[in-house]
Amino acid sequence: MATRPHIPPPDVFTAIAHPARRHILDLLAQQDQPVNALAAHFDMSRPAVSQHLRILLDAGLVTEQRQGRHRRYHLEPDQLQPGGALHTWLAQYERFWDHNFQRLQKLLAKGPVK
Repeated sequence: MATRPHIPPPDVFTAIAHPARRHILDLLAQQDQPVNALAAHFDMSRPAVSQHLRILLDAGLVTEQRQGRHRRYHLEPDQLQPGGALHTWLAQYERFWDHNFQRLQKLLAKGPVK
């Protein structure tokens, strides 16, 4: 019997790389939802939405809860919050944003251009 190679779960970066998955996260940030409600927001099949949800589940960004025959999906934002993998990676680039905000603040302080 052949063994299947171990495939590591997707990381948060892989999970948020696809625009549909980012949109699913936006929808779940508003409220927990079943797959059918999520699928109504997309021009793709329900099984395709389920595949995107599986990636988000495997990355730990979403959890599912069974309610009878249905499953509701819930956003787990821990990895998106300060101290999470995504925030930690983005923090190294804040210095560039801070520099641009400081330049903008100086420009605005000069007043309108005549």
